[in-house]
Amino acid sequence: MVPPAPLDSSSSVPQTPIGSSAQSAVSEQATKSRFGAESAMSLLVESLKDRLLLAVPKKGRLMEKTLELLAGADIKYNRAHRLDVALVQNHPIALVFLPAADIPRFVALGSVALGITGQDVIAESTHADQITELLPLGFGKCSLQVQVPVSGPLQTIEQLSGGRIATSFEVLAGELFKQVDDQVGKGKTQVEYVGGSVEAACALGMADGIVDLVESGDTMRAAGLHAIHTLLTSEAVLITSRTPHASLTPELAPIIPLIKSRFAGVLAAKKFVYASYNIKRESLAAALKITPGRRAPTVSPLEEEGWVAVSAMVERKAMANAMDELEKTGAEDILIFALDNCRVGV
Repeated sequence: MVPPAPLDSSSSVPQTPIGSSAQSAVSEQATKSRFGAESAMSLLVESLKDRLLLAVPKKGRLMEKTLELLAGADIKYNRAHRLDVALVQNHPIALVFLPAADIPRFVALGSVALGITGQDVIAESTHADQITELLPLGFGKCSLQVQVPVSGPLQTIEQLSGGRIATSFEVLAGELFKQVDDQVGKGKTQVEYVGGSVEAACALGMADGIVDLVESGDTMRAAGLHAIHTLLTSEAVLITSRTPHASLTPELAPIIPLIKSRFAGVLAAKKFVYASYNIKRESLAAALKITPGRRAPTVSPLEEEGWVAVSAMVERKAMANAMDELEKTGAEDILIFALDNCRVGV
């Protein structure tokens, strides 16, 4: 048998280290990888020093709607895969992606200057008194409600006193049933934390009732439950700390009203349309009751004697009815324009 020819030292085939040599090579490679990651993180941390930090939800419907809002406000950024910090390209801002429930704490402590999260998680946190709500954002609307089986024997919160409640809102549920227990005097209600699928707790015999968020109510009804008490209504809000962190420099502070104004403009553009029409002056008073505008309509005389042109912002949901009513008053040339963006007083 002919023995295999030895590899030439100039061959492109790599030599595989053996024993301790292999471990050294792997260790060296790992060290380089860690060094690279640490260097990248150090650069990222360094780049945050002169930026305003805005915390946004990192998953779910709140994140989707928040990203739409950021796009409408022309806040441009690139987010690297699996990285929860993104630098904004056209403003000295950095986005920090966090669980919605953690955002109140980060904002209250001044770790970030602004945050977007739900009023429900703010109320559930222990930092509500340290937070200022700057702007309601009109999405993520829901209600936190006490729910019980439709056909069950317990149909009031007083009847639930002393029983078992399953919820992911331990603080709010605990506060409610402490008050009820004190009034009824039947004993302490057991409030148990359940992280998900809370609506199944009653059917599984884990609870007499639940405290959970209701958006459309479909999940509640599918589980054979109905609401008997509402603790609060909630929507997403833009928040800041009542005690701004020292990192909020005079150069960065003006960005807060800028973001608020841009967000308000995007929301107003979604809520309103711009209506324009011509009408006889004698019918103007009746028409203005239909289109009063956000502040006041614009009325301009036409070249034709006795006629005026009117323009006003009208709520999108009332647009069709407004056009019908304007037509009845004698308005002509009724035009509706969609708004891409706007600036409104907030």
